[in-house]
Amino acid sequence: MYSVPRTIFTEEHDMFRHSLRDFIAKEITPNNAQWEKDKQVTRESWKKLGENGFLCLQAPEQYGGLEIQDFRYNAVFIEELGLSGCSGPAIGYPLHSDIVFPYIHHYGTEAAKSKYIPGMISGDLISAIAMTEPGAGSDLQSIRATAEDRGDHYLINGSKTFITNGFLCDVVVVAAKTDPSKGAKGISLFIMDRDMAGFSKGVPFDKVGLHAQDTCELFFEDVKVPKENLLGNVGEGFKYLMTELAQERLIVGLAAIALAESTFISTVDYVKNRPAFGKMVSDFQNTRFKLAEMGAKLEQGRIYADQLVMLHNQKKVDGAMASSAKFLLTELQCTVSDECVQLHGGYGYMWDYSVARAFADARVQRIYAGTNEIMKELIARKILQ
Repeated sequence: MYSVPRTIFTEEHDMFRHSLRDFIAKEITPNNAQWEKDKQVTRESWKKLGENGFLCLQAPEQYGGLEIQDFRYNAVFIEELGLSGCSGPAIGYPLHSDIVFPYIHHYGTEAAKSKYIPGMISGDLISAIAMTEPGAGSDLQSIRATAEDRGDHYLINGSKTFITNGFLCDVVVVAAKTDPSKGAKGISLFIMDRDMAGFSKGVPFDKVGLHAQDTCELFFEDVKVPKENLLGNVGEGFKYLMTELAQERLIVGLAAIALAESTFISTVDYVKNRPAFGKMVSDFQNTRFKLAEMGAKLEQGRIYADQLVMLHNQKKVDGAMASSAKFLLTELQCTVSDECVQLHGGYGYMWDYSVARAFADARVQRIYAGTNEIMKELIARKILQ
């Protein structure tokens, strides 16, 4: 597809890619249409991912993991899911492995790690992260969920919304205020599981896009969370969120470029085979120029994404760099999906065509993990410091 060769992967990465691509072609792509109708993937799909060693690649061997420290494998996982065009799975599975798992791995007690990580590796435990509330989105300091210290446990009350993997989740990393008077310094993080009394879920939202991704509200009413489920130190939750959000935003960017590439590839195939005015749509200069513009921008984006993957492997990606990736690559995804709908003509507006679903799925990428307006603010802070 591109003229500039990719050089960041080795033969071992390519072998992993082929294995993963075969798995996706067999277990994910054929089922995605039904999952979109069901508003969720199946628990069986999670277990199959676990059985094949595709979940929580960094997890230590002592918990049953592969302990792979090379982030390029994670990048391949995200990329191949995106190239499949299955947007819901391309968001939900990486969130579990590369966004939720690091919180438990980096800040969890040994008791919590031993309890939850093996199931996350096997796919028996599906995870989510609960930050957003009905009255607090990108402004995390304004969350209202509370966690009251009751001696041998914390009592958590509140609600969360727009939670990816929310309906199926068994394990949730929850942000709550242990001291509401301290603002950001009063936020702590906890592990909550679905068996805890007082923890309940809403029904999956009827979203504009990402129909195969279960997203819902979570409710906490006097949920008793044991002290061992506190992540890190009391009052340091906001610091942990700011640390881990860099990888989350990079992952959103990596998914965005792969999903954009998938939409572009299918559109190239469409215009080469769609007749109009006695020739193919690809024969018109406007079509060729639009494809050239998108192809050049996607190649730019891919080179940029690959460079960030290598920098992240060296732990050199900071918050501003990740914000730039999230901003630029999700904007590109939305631009490409819009242009590709136009090149499909009326068929591009039909839900039966993948380009229509890609268009609907892309829009939320500029909103979650911090809106792109917040990303620009974070980038500007780095520029002006």
